[in-house]
Amino acid sequence: MNSQVLSLDLPHINQQLAEAKSVEIVQWAADTFGSGLVMSTSFGIQAAVMLHLVTRVVPDIPVIWIDTGYLPTETYLFAEELTQRLNLNLQVYQSPMSPARMEALHGRLWEQRDIEALNRYDRIRKVEPMQRALQELGATAWLAGLRRNQTEHRKQLDVVSQQGELFKVLPILTWHSRDIYEYLMKHDLPYHPLFDQGYVTVGDWHSSRPLTADDQDERDTRFHGLKQECGLHLPQSLGEAKSRDSSGL
Repeated sequence: MNSQVLSLDLPHINQQLAEAKSVEIVQWAADTFGSGLVMSTSFGIQAAVMLHLVTRVVPDIPVIWIDTGYLPTETYLFAEELTQRLNLNLQVYQSPMSPARMEALHGRLWEQRDIEALNRYDRIRKVEPMQRALQELGATAWLAGLRRNQTEHRKQLDVVSQQGELFKVLPILTWHSRDIYEYLMKHDLPYHPLFDQGYVTVGDWHSSRPLTADDQDERDTRFHGLKQECGLHLPQSLGEAKSRDSSGL
């Protein structure tokens, strides 16, 4: 990490970017971090927004996709469609432990409906591959499509923050669902195919379901409603990691 990155004045930067447009935030990140800038995608319901927004400014940015091995067929097809359409520099990472081996050693962790089991699943299939991706790609900053109205944890986030040794930049942090819809319509971009089946957020096939009238929050449709985050966007210090018990992606 270079000295310029280490000397960033985050309170001042967040004040400067408070009224900035999303594309201006992406441009600031590109100017500030250069080749150390990467982005991540889950190819979720609204993934096309961030992928289109960012690659218009940085066409060849490394796009990290953590393939858990348990994604719905529709997600793999959606990923292929967007990769070809937007000419993505896609970097696919997976756990070194295959799904079959994980199930043999630990069982079907998602069926245990237990926070500790879900967190172990996330560490194996998501967090370790992401940490390895960031290290191997030499990342100093990470663009992500988190929004404040998605989870309790995300309500507290700043546009630019530091997570471990990395800086996290969130260009659409203040966007609402209407902003997402309008952007997709303006640029003729697709939703994930499962949106038409009632999904408002989608991850692995075994831990995602359509929204129902009984759900109080869209994130209730993930992880059996036991938690809101998978750990990718949580601080990794021992003390802060305890927040996974109530929120973790």
